[in-house]
Amino acid sequence: MAKILSKVVPWLPSARRNPGAGEQLSEGIRVLDDADTQALRALIAIDPVCNIFIDAQLALTGSAQPGQGGSLILGRFENGTLCSACWVGANVVPINMGTEESEEYGRVLLRLNRNFASCFGPSDAVMGMWEVLSTGNRQAFNIRPRQPFMTLTGGPALDPTAGLRASLNDEYDKVLPACATMFEEELGYSPLLHGGTYYRSRVRSLILNEHSLINVDVAGEIRFKAELGTVTSHATQIQGVWMNPAYRGTGLAAGYMAAVSQYALRLAPVTSLYVNDYNASAIATYRRVGFEEIGEFATILF
Repeated sequence: MAKILSKVVPWLPSARRNPGAGEQLSEGIRVLDDADTQALRALIAIDPVCNIFIDAQLALTGSAQPGQGGSLILGRFENGTLCSACWVGANVVPINMGTEESEEYGRVLLRLNRNFASCFGPSDAVMGMWEVLSTGNRQAFNIRPRQPFMTLTGGPALDPTAGLRASLNDEYDKVLPACATMFEEELGYSPLLHGGTYYRSRVRSLILNEHSLINVDVAGEIRFKAELGTVTSHATQIQGVWMNPAYRGTGLAAGYMAAVSQYALRLAPVTSLYVNDYNASAIATYRRVGFEEIGEFATILF
């Protein structure tokens, strides 16, 4: 039998739950610190469209070090070079992560025993982490293993519908219910349960930044809405696409998506989205607009 260790190494289960900057969590993975910022930027730059979430986070914080809210960025190193990373906050988001190393990240996350709402990103990485995380006590309420990741450059393939615009600040009370309805249709529960403070703040932020896009009918009701959920200098990501049920099946979706794409492409050279593989009508609409599938995402919801 191997000699008993004189002290517990930091990546064994007794490790503390909130590790600090630079702390080693497994043989190859440690918490990134400020000195790793440039290496993280270079890793993101391998695919800034796929890595849009962490690109936006880094633009906001300016550093790879742990955030004040408890967020961490984990990094895996080979011969001193950062090869992959993982954002760990309210969500878990892999960065340039292969299938085999994703399992090592999964083991680290299992030992950290942190709470998070979702894990999303390239399917191989997400599902590789889930192979390990699923052995723990965290229960997923929804697993979406195949979500086509689609991009558009150079403009939409059909004419945009006129009238799509950024929501106005005084339209918050109109936009919030539409957003909440779309969320509930998608996930099966209301984001406004127990007050929904974060969700309300998120909707306000999207409106203030002119990333909430709507079209209204003659009665002033929202007919269509979408958001640019993430925006960087390299790309945008379209989220929250919703058509008022009264207008579904009328052939309007493609023109509105063309308008959203046209708006997005004024902000960055590429716009992207990912969609559930079973949503055949949405995929067909996006293809009509000119989006091309370049990869596959997965999402685990907790």
